Amino acid sequence: MKPPAPCPDPEPVTPAADPVAAFEASAFARLLGMHIIEARDGYARVEMDCAGKTNPHGIAHGGAVFSVADHAFGIASNCGNIQYTAVSVHIQYIAPAKGRLVAVAERVATNETCDTFRVLVYEGERKVAVFDGVAFRLP
Repeated sequence: MKPPAPCPDPEPVTPAADPVAAFEASAFARLLGMHIIEARDGYARVEMDCAGKTNPHGIAHGGAVFSVADHAFGIASNCGNIQYTAVSVHIQYIAPAKGRLVAVAERVATNETCDTFRVLVYEGERKVAVFDGVAFRLP
């Protein structure tokens, strides 16, 4: 049996030139069907349908929930004039999900080297996960 062909990557978009377009066009985001609803420095909303991303129990796979939260975190931390990289993340799963997820990321703290973000993941009005991430400011 032949392995599936990899997803071809589009022409790279320079993140500094248009970070939202770069994140929207990333191969991983396209593979999971994630879409940016809104983005600005310190804030992002990303949506993803759980269809095709379920575990054997028929609910959203934890890795899929994590991925949409992490994507929102990356966008919120890199939409400004300063580039960041994640150094620490933690997720708490609160409730199972089956439908469309929306991850809302917001900067909640900053210091001289790092910013902290909180990402809430919803299915409709119901909160399904809480994700906290620390992003290190790159030189």
